[in-house]
Amino acid sequence: MDMVLLTALGVGGATVIGAVIGFLFKNISHKFSDIVLSFAAGVMLAAAIVGLILPSMEYGGKWGLLITVIGIFAGAVCLNFVDKLVPHLHGLMGEKEENHPNANLDKVLLFLLAIAIHNLPEGIAAGVGFGSGNTAQALIIAGGIALQNIPEGMVIIAPMLAAGISKKKTFIAAMMTGVVEVVGTLIGYLAVSFSTAILPFALAFAGGTMLYVISDEMIPETHAHGSERGATYALLVGFCFMLAMDVLLG
Repeated sequence: MDMVLLTALGVGGATVIGAVIGFLFKNISHKFSDIVLSFAAGVMLAAAIVGLILPSMEYGGKWGLLITVIGIFAGAVCLNFVDKLVPHLHGLMGEKEENHPNANLDKVLLFLLAIAIHNLPEGIAAGVGFGSGNTAQALIIAGGIALQNIPEGMVIIAPMLAAGISKKKTFIAAMMTGVVEVVGTLIGYLAVSFSTAILPFALAFAGGTMLYVISDEMIPETHAHGSERGATYALLVGFCFMLAMDVLLG
């Protein structure tokens, strides 16, 4: 449990690290943040497949394939439903403060709420990973999610400051989005700990949410600023890195 708690704090704390970077380096290039995000997408893609989806099929027994497919789609549909309720406002994420002299406060707050809501299933995915019993693999899954949180934490700073929110309140708001992820990680871990019967579905559900985030959130964001080729290779490097870590630590 101590390892899970530390991991939860690390996953949530990555958003705070990103926020600090956003304060210190307000003019970070899109190319740099896109490369980091793409690398994280590659790690998360391999982690979703190797650490969540394949174990789901294994633990599901003779119904493994069916449970896994249902779980993947359930996870994706869940996030799709969340997107319809609270859109992620991709465009706002990529714009810098000078492009937002009259930023709409309501949009910024909606953007912040959307990030917080999206962080919950990501945290759950990190927690569920520990249910498989492979701690090394679970840590790598959590690491990929944490990597994704760093650039996300970076880009939320400028729009909030441009909307007239104080630096203190901006930092607290960024920190709270990370707290949501900590809660999600603990929920995911406790859910599979109390009932191992739900483990195959929970693993697939978590994998489905990660695949949805990668396809709907991360890849479009990294391809929105003219960094497509570099982002693609960074994704491949992240994917291969995860595979290598799985072999070396497995």
